Amino acid sequence: MTLHTTKTHAVHGGTLRYLKHDSVSTGTPMTLSVYVPPGEGPFPVLIWLSGLTCTEDNFTTKAGAYGAAAEHGVIIVAPDTSPRGPDLKGEAVADDPAYDLGQGAGFYVDATQAPWVPHFRMETYVVDELIALIDAEFPTTRTRSISGHSMGGHGALTLALRHPALFRSVSAFAPIASPTRCAWGEKAFTAYLGEDRTGWANHDAALLIEAGAARGHFDDILIDQGDADTFLIEQLKPEQLIAAGEATGQAITLRMQPGYDHSYFFMASFIADHVAFHAERLKR
Repeated sequence: MTLHTTKTHAVHGGTLRYLKHDSVSTGTPMTLSVYVPPGEGPFPVLIWLSGLTCTEDNFTTKAGAYGAAAEHGVIIVAPDTSPRGPDLKGEAVADDPAYDLGQGAGFYVDATQAPWVPHFRMETYVVDELIALIDAEFPTTRTRSISGHSMGGHGALTLALRHPALFRSVSAFAPIASPTRCAWGEKAFTAYLGEDRTGWANHDAALLIEAGAARGHFDDILIDQGDADTFLIEQLKPEQLIAAGEATGQAITLRMQPGYDHSYFFMASFIADHVAFHAERLKR
């Protein structure tokens, strides 16, 4: 695997690179951005997973995270949200042009159903290929945390809960807390994982916490949610996370932020808190 740099920018004393590589996991080119703070390193890593319709560029240009990353000495990696390409089966799917399925909507699962197999394998891409690639190509401490927004918040929570040995900490902005119990998740899981719902629970953060997946791994899980988010009631349902945490004794800090919506203005307002949250745990 070879990373090709497409753009480079100096930011807050560090270096931001846009990169592209041919992915073994997805069988397609994949794009990402990597911010390396000033100094020689090595540095711990924060992986950011974006939400529906996003590419690596949304977080990179809108979140305003790199000042905090420079202050705390943290590499930030932001991959694209799905494989892409004009030859992909199911590409934007011609019979379903909605934004919540297909390219830009990988849901951070490995699809088991046609036509999404073999390209839509975002879980394997993140936890196997991306992590190995970043550790090989950048001055990392080989310790990492994970965060994300909306669909990416779902991805951050579920990947951390399914692979806790890989991550020191996890946080999320407005995550899809229980995709088995909302329209976005039901649609995506039916398409990617099939009609049989028995395996869906393995990709539902609230149900994973309820089953004890976080126990002994994470001292706290930080969630920020805007109370003016138009998706809050029908799609996001953070109360499902709180109920699961209370049932199992898992600490979850849910900060309901008054007046904030689902946009990157919300993330830009609180991203420094999340970088600090992870930096403290990464450097213990």
